[in-house]
Formats: sequence, structure tokens, C-alpha cells
Amino acid sequence: MPHLRFRAMEPQSVQSLSKSLIDALQPHMDCPREDFTFEYVYTTFYHEGQVSQAYPFVEVLWFDRGQQTQDAVADLITEHVRHILEADVDVAVIFTALEANAYYDNGEHY
Repeated sequence: MPHLRFRAMEPQSVQSLSKSLIDALQPHMDCPREDFTFEYVYTTFYHEGQVSQAYPFVEVLWFDRGQQTQDAVADLITEHVRHILEADVDVAVIFTALEANAYYDNGEHY
């Protein structure tokens, strides 16, 4: 934990981010490196009945760490995604706070 899901990016970009972004985020998250998961989600976006290009979309599922940490994490994700894509693109970062008693690991909740 945390889980990061990436859409509208190439799988190779997500693979590269799985090292550099953990390096940047781990001090802010206060959790071991092995707790991070990175997921590439293949998606197709539509607009007005047509397939459309989308800007990178990153969903972060985590235990809430407060607004200040969330702001810093959003900035770091945006910076790293733009760097890996070599483009000044819009990047959506959306956080979903999970409840510890509703998150199970091997049948045990946190």
C-alpha cells in the first residue's frame, strides 16, 4: 500500500516510473518500498462518439496521510509523469482514501 493505477500511458513508462517514483514518494509515504504497487490499466477513451486521446490519469489508493502529504504526492506524481513522457501535459491525479479496517492482507485487516 499505496496502489497506483496508471491510464493513458504506455506500459513501458509505468514500468520506468515504478523505480523513480518510489524513490521520490517513499519518504513522504512512511512505508516500505515493497508496499508500493504500480498497475498499468489499458483503457480506451471516447468523446462525442469517437475514440479520443486522453491525458495521463493516475489513481492513488492509500490510507489518508493528510492534505499536506497528498499535495506533495500529487506534485511529485505530476512532475515524474511529465518527465517520463518528455512533455508538459495535463496530468490527473485522483486519491481514494481506504479505511484500514476494510483493507485485508492475507485475511487480516490493518
